[in-house]
Amino acid sequence: MKLLIVEDQSMLREAMIQLLKISGRFSDVRGAGNGEEAVRLLDDSYDVVITDIEMPTMNGIELLAYIRKKQFDCKVIIVTTFKRAGYFEKSLNLDVDAYVLKERSVDELIETVDKVTKGQKEFSPELMPLMLTKNPLNDKEQEILVLIGKGLTSKEISQQLYLSDGTVRNYTSLIIEKLGAENRINAWRIAREMGFINY
Repeated sequence: MKLLIVEDQSMLREAMIQLLKISGRFSDVRGAGNGEEAVRLLDDSYDVVITDIEMPTMNGIELLAYIRKKQFDCKVIIVTTFKRAGYFEKSLNLDVDAYVLKERSVDELIETVDKVTKGQKEFSPELMPLMLTKNPLNDKEQEILVLIGKGLTSKEISQQLYLSDGTVRNYTSLIIEKLGAENRINAWRIAREMGFINY
């Protein structure tokens, strides 16, 4: 069985690779520092991809989307420290095979690999309440919030998205109302914390 570990923290990545190799269960275990590196390595020879979410260049959810789009015949396990509803929802929508927290042993991770290769799904029990928390923002609202987070004004956002300044202000008011925020920056922070937007 061939595995790819995608993790931007090099010490953690190398430790995971070594521990999985020592288990003697896998013929080939390789590593990548982010989704972009993983894309360069990926082909149909991999059985399982184990990925973190928050990484530079290309995050784990974007990598999962890429794998599904290319229809690679591999299982995808997301291992993360983040209990964020938006991340979980996006991963479920992309048919992730397992979404588990990092607070687990290598033996437990191997059990997860076994489950997904048998066609089963696994989600950490602590994440189940998140299934009730849906992202209230539509695609355009998420797009506007990302630009707000980058420091763009309403006028600059309107130019970038080919919308009128008034339309952007209306969207922003709706976003603030939906998230129960005090202002546009507070709305961006809430959306980031909940995982409703990636960056």
